[in-house]
Amino acid sequence: MRILVTNDDGINAPGLVVLEQIAKDLAGPTGQVWTVAPAFEQSGVGHCISYTRPTLISEHGPRRVAVEGSPADCVLAGVHHVMKDTPPDLVLSGVNRGNNSAENTLYSGTIGAAIEAALQGVRAVALSQYYGPDNLSLENPFEASAARGADVVRGLLAHGFPASDTYQTFYNVNFPPCPAPAVKGVRVTTQGFRRGTNFGVEPHKAPSGRQFLWIKGGPQHTPTDAGTDAHANLAGYVSVTPMRADLTAHDQMAGLKTALDSD
Repeated sequence: MRILVTNDDGINAPGLVVLEQIAKDLAGPTGQVWTVAPAFEQSGVGHCISYTRPTLISEHGPRRVAVEGSPADCVLAGVHHVMKDTPPDLVLSGVNRGNNSAENTLYSGTIGAAIEAALQGVRAVALSQYYGPDNLSLENPFEASAARGADVVRGLLAHGFPASDTYQTFYNVNFPPCPAPAVKGVRVTTQGFRRGTNFGVEPHKAPSGRQFLWIKGGPQHTPTDAGTDAHANLAGYVSVTPMRADLTAHDQMAGLKTALDSD
């Protein structure tokens, strides 16, 4: 198996080391693992692509390439340039430093890479490590994802990555904020919604008098509904959420057609 590994935390991120080991485990002795990751941190860029400017790429070692662009750029570079003669069988994105459950999914560059891979017709899994008081002080905060990651992806490979008539399925996997021995199992979930949690800004004034804004996230341990990703994570479970790049609110179609359709 040929696996393309990327992330949004950058090519020197510790979570990428964890994911490279997961990929090597999955690829086996006859497989290949290629890393094509952002040269600098790209957290929060979503599915952004560098459509209006060229992207510099540089080798960082055997089968290891840095791209001065977004995670989606990295997937494009990997599929169409770095691995163009032997395209990847699987794209793994992560392991992200922090969860990509609930509303974080919409902002995540980690998810953006998986979306782009799915759009390219390549099987893709995004993996993220929830942070919390029970794992922040560990020598390796990625302990849960390191221990469970390969088995979860194996299960997904065995199940498959079904395509609809339009968009291919990819998977969003989040590991709970606890040590590896405390992980209770795996739950298949929907995307959650943290009520009252959203991004905002915090203004700061520089010594020069200029105004700057820091973007701030909301509380990450706000509970979500049962059966959703963050709810499972905070209860000690790995969440697996099947996703597609289709933002249509299908539940609204019938009513909207009745209200607006005309000849």
